[in-house]
Amino acid sequence: MSLAVTTEQEDLRTAVGRFLDARSPVRRARELMAGEVPHDADVWRALAADLGVQGIGVPGEYGGSGVDVQTLAHVFEEAGRVLLPGPLLATLGLAAPLLVAAGDGDAQARYLPGIAAGTTVATVGWLAPGAPWDAVGGAATAVRRPGAGWFVDGRVALVLDGLAADLCLVVADAPAGPSVFAVDAAGPGVDRRRVRALDPTRGLADLVLDGAPGTLVGEEGAGRALLDAALDRACVLLAAETVGAAQACLDASVSYAMRREQFGRPIGSFQAVKHKCAEVLVEIEGARSCARYAAWACGASPEEVPVVAVLAKAAGAEALFRAAAENVQIHGGIGFTWEHDAHLYLKRAKACQVLFGDTRAFRLRLADRLGL
Repeated sequence: MSLAVTTEQEDLRTAVGRFLDARSPVRRARELMAGEVPHDADVWRALAADLGVQGIGVPGEYGGSGVDVQTLAHVFEEAGRVLLPGPLLATLGLAAPLLVAAGDGDAQARYLPGIAAGTTVATVGWLAPGAPWDAVGGAATAVRRPGAGWFVDGRVALVLDGLAADLCLVVADAPAGPSVFAVDAAGPGVDRRRVRALDPTRGLADLVLDGAPGTLVGEEGAGRALLDAALDRACVLLAAETVGAAQACLDASVSYAMRREQFGRPIGSFQAVKHKCAEVLVEIEGARSCARYAAWACGASPEEVPVVAVLAKAAGAEALFRAAAENVQIHGGIGFTWEHDAHLYLKRAKACQVLFGDTRAFRLRLADRLGL
């Protein structure tokens, strides 16, 4: 086992970081969240064309560079650092892994090349309104009409980047059980409604489906297993994203503490501020270790992923919230103003704590998977 960062990963990380600093700094997130869809299509296409980011999550036979979650996790750390809005998590964390896990050659040939090229934004929807994140079923129903194919009805809640998506993989109830159906997100029978949430930099939407044409992905009745596999992958990448955001909060805290003076000396010279920064650093390093181990396990030890993915997500979310909250405190009064970026990181942190289930639910899930 090696969690060491390779030269290639470091080079990619540096290139992605420079790209995001130039094309999508935090102020760009602030601009996008004021619009209807927090997504910059030009940045999305450039990530694919200039850096091949989307292709990292796609097998080579479908136009990607291979499934290497360890490498992709470094991209997510950089994305978290700048609070990148858009469908990185939805497309590469959920949709692409689900398509790969489905083993459906037709669906993979139809959708994965577009994802790798940055021309297709994809997401996954499974949640019934008001249902817990781990509930599957009840959101939508699929029926097959003789000679006409499948049609999907229902309401799917809290779909990540549902407004930006071209493709939505809907987990719907079918005669053989929950199954995955590819639905044109902008096609007939689909009404998309934005959900205004605490974190305005991450897009959420409800999808109302009224006889929307769907194409079965994988085997009928395999929806639960496919969704679980995709969610584990999404948790690993979300953990990396939260570590990147937490590090950005700590860097901002230290930078401000070294510049801001009180009683004739930098506030960073006071023991209370030093302790805050040191404790945040310790928590981030623990979360980083969890996230990088989980990313390594995706390729080298897949049997561990169901356990380490939930641990990494819980650790990352808690580390980010601690770092974001202390960042607000260290910045004093300006940290509470809407104009300061500390506010955006705190909202992202709180949203990450509850995305796919809160930390308590994840620790219970971890205990279940360990057989405790």
